[in-house]
Amino acid sequence: MVQTLKSLPDEAFSSGAMGLGIVIDPSEGRLTSPVSGTITTIFPTGHAIGITSDEGVELLIHIGVNTVRLKGKHFEKQVQEGDRVERGQLILLFNIEQIKAAGYVVATPVIVTNSANYLDLLKTTEAEVQRGDYLMTVVV
Repeated sequence: MVQTLKSLPDEAFSSGAMGLGIVIDPSEGRLTSPVSGTITTIFPTGHAIGITSDEGVELLIHIGVNTVRLKGKHFEKQVQEGDRVERGQLILLFNIEQIKAAGYVVATPVIVTNSANYLDLLKTTEAEVQRGDYLMTVVV
């Protein structure tokens, strides 16, 4: 399911302070890269990954809210910082059921952290998306 950033119970994301974006409520614990580019950041805990697309769009994908507190439990990184990735490539596995059982939501913001460099961000109008579906486009 696709949601707005305002729906997240985390002020840093919901306020847009980190950038513009959308929220995906995942139905499976497989994160694939939405773009071709380079892994620029991967948190040691595996709960968040930064990717810079070949076009220079900087994305932050953050699995859940406050999941850093899990200290890496239930996350399995499939890439390293500096790795080149292709759109659709598996970059992270995570256990949705165990994350929820630990008391965390898995709603996943996908943020364009350099959105100030663009005129606008067009987002999908679909309520449900599947892997590979259109999510968003930056307007130059």
